Amino acid sequence: MPDYRDDEDRTAQEPPSKSARKRQMLSLQAMGESLLDLNDKQLARMPIDNERLLAAIRECRQIHSNSARKRHLQYIGRLMRDIDPAPIEQALLELRHARQSNASAFHELEQLRADILSGGVDAVELAMARFADADRQHLRQLVLQHQRETQRGQPPAASRKLFRYLKELQDAQGAG
Repeated sequence: MPDYRDDEDRTAQEPPSKSARKRQMLSLQAMGESLLDLNDKQLARMPIDNERLLAAIRECRQIHSNSARKRHLQYIGRLMRDIDPAPIEQALLELRHARQSNASAFHELEQLRADILSGGVDAVELAMARFADADRQHLRQLVLQHQRETQRGQPPAASRKLFRYLKELQDAQGAG
């Protein structure tokens, strides 16, 4: 009867297959490409201590030719083989999560503004329930101003002011 444990031991000692190496290389190249989408401030927060890699990322941003860009991405992938990609991957996931939560909070504020404006002065209580520090009188004035602007066919300046005020309240609540 064959002993399958010997096969397992042999495969554990063998180097990764060519396909596995290629998948890893493409994964590193894709990670490098996602680093290109970051602005300088975000890139500075990434746990990259390889100056050649940072310089290659900055250079690649300037390349507009598709074939040259592709070659440069392969170069970035080669440079990334020499570093541990796990911390970079974790930082990219955290950044993506922060963007998603910011977008979600933005959409919630937009919906709250729409609910307040469609409900009129009585709907000011929606904001009061969500933000304890909200100024009821200021909210009522903004809603009434929005109603006047709508009747006159004017641009929605009060709607924008209401959104900015709700954003300030949300930021103050998040900081506190």
